[in-house]
Amino acid sequence: MTASTQATAFKRSPLAMAVLGILHLEPMHPYAIQRRIKEWGKDKVVNVGQRAQLYKTITRLQEAGLVTVRETGRDQQYPERTVYEITDAGRTACLTWINEMISTPRNEFPEFPAALSFLMLLGPDAARAELERRAIALRANRTELEEGLAGAHQINLPRVTMLEDEYQLAVVTAELNWLETVLADLTTGTLTWSWQSLAQFQNRTTA
Repeated sequence: MTASTQATAFKRSPLAMAVLGILHLEPMHPYAIQRRIKEWGKDKVVNVGQRAQLYKTITRLQEAGLVTVRETGRDQQYPERTVYEITDAGRTACLTWINEMISTPRNEFPEFPAALSFLMLLGPDAARAELERRAIALRANRTELEEGLAGAHQINLPRVTMLEDEYQLAVVTAELNWLETVLADLTTGTLTWSWQSLAQFQNRTTA
């Protein structure tokens, strides 16, 4: 399989895209890549918490011809010093992925909607309790995002570097607004169910 074919067949991921994006700017070793992603706050949208997963992703990118080893060495500050750089194929793949990920909505099957589809199993009271816990967490998340954006504005960071935070704030705000209407309906009894009503519905759909 040629490098071009491997690059085309590579299954992209947010982490792989982030690694290529970082290396697009300058060659770097894995520890520094992880640190840079965290310093830039991109770990809010890219899961870079596990170093082993980062190494695995870089290995796959190297096998696909999207990155290559620039140099190896050691110093006292870092545990390893294999410095990687992006290839021409990697630059093309990175920009292609960004174009596709931005332009084309994708059903990513997140956990929350999946759990909502079986919320009836909890019963109205338990469902309201768990949704209230989620609302508390979302409010804290919204406050954190608002404070982060305010801090970025104070130091005059370019807006384009904070768009993912703006998006997350918009999503969290929209979810919280929706969640509060559901909680209100659960509180008033406008939204309710019972095993009997669910069984009657099931009988109608299977008749």
